[in-house]
Amino acid sequence: MNQLPQEYYQRLEEIQAIDFVLVELTLYLDTHPDDYQAIQQFNQYAQYSQQLKQAFETKFGPLQQYGNSFSDAKWSWGTTPWPWQI
Repeated sequence: MNQLPQEYYQRLEEIQAIDFVLVELTLYLDTHPDDYQAIQQFNQYAQYSQQLKQAFETKFGPLQQYGNSFSDAKWSWGTTPWPWQI
């Protein structure tokens, strides 16, 4: 397999970190549903996560399948490494 650029790993790590924050905020909000500040944080991080994923996919291809990521004209799903390959 071809070596991927360092930027690929950096962007992927940033996406994983933001998604971890979203998981933690989700768990917190499950028990504190009236915490307006936490809801605002969740919404900000959710929007940021979408932006990061869109930028990643534009440069490196789709991250998810089953309608969660759009495909380019070449149907490049599967041309980038699977998560367990990196």
